[in-house]
Amino acid sequence: MPNILPTQAVPDFSVPLIGGGTFELSEQLGDNFTLLVFYRGVHCPICKMQLRELQRKLGDFEKRGINVVAISMDSQERARKSSDEWDIKDVTLGYGLSEEQARAFDLYISSGRPDSEEPEVFSEPALLLVKPDQSLYFASIQSMPFTRPPLDELLKGIDYALENDYPARGELAQSR
Repeated sequence: MPNILPTQAVPDFSVPLIGGGTFELSEQLGDNFTLLVFYRGVHCPICKMQLRELQRKLGDFEKRGINVVAISMDSQERARKSSDEWDIKDVTLGYGLSEEQARAFDLYISSGRPDSEEPEVFSEPALLLVKPDQSLYFASIQSMPFTRPPLDELLKGIDYALENDYPARGELAQSR
């Protein structure tokens, strides 16, 4: 069973940011939601495409009152390389997420392949929408790098949820 169900509080956490400062969830919640984009790291070409798309759509999220941050377990050096080489200068980019922090969000953890540029340990991708009360509203947590949720579809869903006061779904714990 997942550690966090929709409507339950998500753990507070902080990570350093490229460009300086720190992202601390409880201090930077959006007016309507906070979108946490957990990405695999600089080694992942699919993450590169996803974060470039996110760069193009940042204004769409911001006008909906959504604070956006992309986070990885990458080191500062690797995260800076993502920022510099991926043309995502406006995306708030956090790095240094610990394995413990990643597991607290139910992220899948992988070991790097020795024949690749993957780090020794990294988290797989996820998108989480967190409400201003720091409760989980939506989660898409993946065990593989491919088939990411399209951001346009996410934005449409957010519009529907906001217009219709749509409740979080999947909130019932499994009974035994």
